[in-house]
Amino acid sequence: MVRRSVLPPQYVVYLEKKLLWCAYWVGLGVLSSVGLGTGLHTFLLYLGPHIASVTLAAYECGSVDFPEPPYPDQITCSPTEPAGDRAISLWSIISKVRLEACMWGAGTAIGELPPYFMARAARLSGAGPDDEDYQEFEEMLEQGDNAQDFATRAKLAVQKMVRRVGFFGILACASIPNPLFDLAGITCGHFLVPFWTFFGATLIGKAVIKMHIQKLFVIITFSRHIVEQMVALIGALPLLGASLQKPFREYLEAQRAKLHHRAEDGTPAEESWLSWVFEKVVVVMVCFFLCSIINSMAQSYAKRLHQQKHSESKTK
Repeated sequence: MVRRSVLPPQYVVYLEKKLLWCAYWVGLGVLSSVGLGTGLHTFLLYLGPHIASVTLAAYECGSVDFPEPPYPDQITCSPTEPAGDRAISLWSIISKVRLEACMWGAGTAIGELPPYFMARAARLSGAGPDDEDYQEFEEMLEQGDNAQDFATRAKLAVQKMVRRVGFFGILACASIPNPLFDLAGITCGHFLVPFWTFFGATLIGKAVIKMHIQKLFVIITFSRHIVEQMVALIGALPLLGASLQKPFREYLEAQRAKLHHRAEDGTPAEESWLSWVFEKVVVVMVCFFLCSIINSMAQSYAKRLHQQKHSESKTK
């Protein structure tokens, strides 16, 4: 569709790359919020490190004039800019990563829709779906004020807030990073909250307010002076401080050197063992996520077979 456009070829290529870049982050956001808290934590694995790398690059280069998203494989400082000589503002870094951060936040809002539609359909049809989370939600409502444990009382408090306050209650819960928002979709669907009230508040809260809070936290954490202080604190640890400080400092120096690497300079130095460890952690977490999906599907299938056999035995 894009290639049949009357736009010049360079704009067509630009739009295709931009759309793929946005779809990539939306997809990661969906993966992060599906499964009622059991999804892949793509903020810690992808978006957080991406914002951190852009922040380190901005402070090292003294500007954010490296290419717009989608970035190349490596972010490199502009050769016309004197590295580190200019003060970099917090707002310029926020603006640099705003697109991918908002797309990721929009993806997390979209990931909250399946529980909403499931609970809404179950309430309208009057039939309970074969879903453990929804059944747990109904049991929690039956307990009411008799709940003893703190987790159930906290979930009930969120449920009451969403039900009574409406749009602004959903907005408040979606804007604050908390694990209790996982049941908001089921709550809104069960009490037949209008779709645009639920999705509008969730989208604004997750893609705008919450995303800027998380983004600001990562940028401040990885600013130049904070990073230096953290490395110094690692060196102050007893016994293992000195041995741990060296690889972290070498890793930071390697990342800074990579920002000034040019294609004509040849192959960059070998990655540190910290990079190797992080890559393996990502692989392990992705494999664990896939295994949890397969295990959940197998348990649901076994449960349906058991219920089917139980119902057949009753009819005989």
